Amino acid sequence: MSAINASFSQNISIVHPEYFFITGLSGIPYSSYFYIFLFFVYFVAVIGNSVVLFIIALGRSLHSPKYIGVFNLALADIGETNALIPNMMRTFLFESQYISYNGCLANMFFVFFFSSTQCLTLVVLAYDRFIAICLPLRYHAIVNNTIMSLVFSAIWAFNAFLMALTVYFINRLSFCKSNVIQSYFCDHGPVYRLSCNDNSINYFMAKLSTALYLVTPLTIIVLSYLGIFLALSKITTWEGRFKALKTCVSHLLLVGSLFLPLTCTYIVASTTSLSPNARVISTSLANAVPPMLNPIIYVLNTAEIRDFIRKMFKNRSLPIKSISN
Repeated sequence: MSAINASFSQNISIVHPEYFFITGLSGIPYSSYFYIFLFFVYFVAVIGNSVVLFIIALGRSLHSPKYIGVFNLALADIGETNALIPNMMRTFLFESQYISYNGCLANMFFVFFFSSTQCLTLVVLAYDRFIAICLPLRYHAIVNNTIMSLVFSAIWAFNAFLMALTVYFINRLSFCKSNVIQSYFCDHGPVYRLSCNDNSINYFMAKLSTALYLVTPLTIIVLSYLGIFLALSKITTWEGRFKALKTCVSHLLLVGSLFLPLTCTYIVASTTSLSPNARVISTSLANAVPPMLNPIIYVLNTAEIRDFIRKMFKNRSLPIKSISN
């Protein structure tokens, strides 16, 4: 009976606030210009990634393992951008900084769900380049459309499960200290630190996410490129080396644009005390800018996509010429 009473008292002590208050940038003049810049980033990211999705879906020549990865990256970019920036616009430009408890948990889930998918997608694309350059004769046996589709299905399912578990553990916390989140969205770390009961499992989930989506992807990508550079060193001509390396340029730029800002922000935050404003600016840019850059990088640096766009416009112009003749 005492065990039942103890369990009941433990459940009754869990307090969930009706609303959270998101601080964003505080005490900085003209901060609204920063949010307007993020809206421009949002517009370019959504249009650019939608164009990439349209091109890959339409171009039969792009229905290959590599572009299945690019397609999933564009989907994750659109999802993360829509989960993050519109809420920021509503919260700060229109001074609606209160968010409901359930809305906060939903925002946390979708932001981390799509951003984690971005990280793992870049790992799969690194693996694709590794096999293409190091084992070119076995590429189609190891990497094909079916395998890539299964891999990405597993990635989406695994990330959905892990993020749902992360949010579930947040829901078990009691918030009786404060409801003020020192961030620009319902960020996991600032939220679980507001709790007044044991949050050790939330601390573990935060470290697990860092290991799975930052440390492990970077390690695998670095090892993949070490293998690629070793294979390139065995190519006798510089022309052959450059031709093979050129297929990796887009991916390297994507890796740099996503992981470099995140890694620098994480290291600085771990070694020094970042002010709330500095943390908001650095992490918001690190999360918002890569989805804008990704479609630009792929359209400008990928010959297959450029050739498809050129052929599409050429085919559209031919009927016009024949009519005029």
